Amino acid sequence: MNLDVALRALADVAARAGLDRDAARDEGARLAAALAESAPRAAADWAAATGAGGAGSMPFFEAASRGRRWRQAPTRLLGELVATSSPHAEPYARALADVCSAACELGEPTLRVLGNASVAAAAQLGALPSPASSVAGGRVRWSQPPNSTPTTELAEQGTAAEATAAEGAAEGVGEGPRRSLEELLGELDELIGLRTVKAEVHRQAAVLRMEKLRAEQGLRTATISRHLVFTGNPGTGKTTVARLVSGIYAALGVLDKGHLVEVDRADLVAGYLGQTAMKTSEVIDRAIDGVLFIDEAYSLAGDQYGDEAVDTLVKAMEDHREDLVVIVAGYPVPMAELIDTNPGLASRFRTTIDFGDYSDAELVEIFVRMADGSDFEPTPAALDRFRELLALTPRGTGFGNARFARNVLEEAIGRHAWRLRDVEAPTRDQLRLLEPDDLAEPAGEFDLDPPAPPAPDPGQDGGSGPPEGGRP
Repeated sequence: MNLDVALRALADVAARAGLDRDAARDEGARLAAALAESAPRAAADWAAATGAGGAGSMPFFEAASRGRRWRQAPTRLLGELVATSSPHAEPYARALADVCSAACELGEPTLRVLGNASVAAAAQLGALPSPASSVAGGRVRWSQPPNSTPTTELAEQGTAAEATAAEGAAEGVGEGPRRSLEELLGELDELIGLRTVKAEVHRQAAVLRMEKLRAEQGLRTATISRHLVFTGNPGTGKTTVARLVSGIYAALGVLDKGHLVEVDRADLVAGYLGQTAMKTSEVIDRAIDGVLFIDEAYSLAGDQYGDEAVDTLVKAMEDHREDLVVIVAGYPVPMAELIDTNPGLASRFRTTIDFGDYSDAELVEIFVRMADGSDFEPTPAALDRFRELLALTPRGTGFGNARFARNVLEEAIGRHAWRLRDVEAPTRDQLRLLEPDDLAEPAGEFDLDPPAPPAPDPGQDGGSGPPEGGRP
């Protein structure tokens, strides 16, 4: 199935579910771009399939940037269908799995793309309630691997959504039946590492619980800011903890729904002055009674479009003091600079939680947990190889942490499939076991998030102001 056909099928399922066809097609296109962004000439094939031709490779890389979160977690629309127990959730998840398969045919397919697609398909199908969460019927197919003419088909894999997620994310927090405070704090405690983070979240929960109990007794309560700043390198569990915090706030009665709306700059900023406020307001409306999580929030600093989004956000935080919590996340120094640029932010974000890098032992445990979530088992020799890769990888600013482990796993899954390509009837152990040769060399092969190419010169026509990045 090519991408155009897969996207049309996805849009058809969305229409039957009462969702917007264009929105479904857009998130499918973004997912496909995120999976295939490392494949040579994928941008041209993607543009032809999505109708985004004539604008160079920029739309492809922008779509990939906005779809990367779905390589390990359900898409937004699928999350909505699962949360409402819609009967259309399963066909929509399977249609997304077909999009993952179609992404493997963009450009010159690579083992990395196959691994990406395998994990992403498992994440979409794993969001479904059991027993539909297996990958049966949603196999990832990879046409024409390098130096080969046959089609390689990945073996069926069952998985749980939370184990597939890059950071061991607890999918569905704030969705479906409300969970108890004890259950959510217990799940927080089970996360690997993050000792200081866990302690601070427990402290926040205790303060908010006491505030509620005092109010019930008619006692005065101090004004406590519920908004949080998460700082740290990528892959340190910020999104995972944000999901749990949203559920904890709901369990404490701070929020009525406790759902999480995860966005970045692209979801808030529009192309022209005046449009950003409307776009940001629409996102805020979706987050009312829940948590708005803004990843890489520091990207909103330094230009008039980001300033417009921040001003809109500050006003909403004032207007919705009782029914909106905002969590902003990013690197420590840029986040401090962002908070300092706006007095409204500084007065509302009083608590910063720092997410330190994982130790080697913790990353090994994370790697094993992710592999187990996709029904793979690294051999002891493969784990030794993973430790060697860790030792050879610089740990500077921007180190991927759990994303590093996920990237290694995605590559390993692709190499595993390639290693067994000529085995007609592999045993169960052969299908499950990852060997040392399945783990790639560390020469920069794990960076699945390459920087987007420079933005083209802004256009000069239309709109209520200059295009983003331009001058008024």
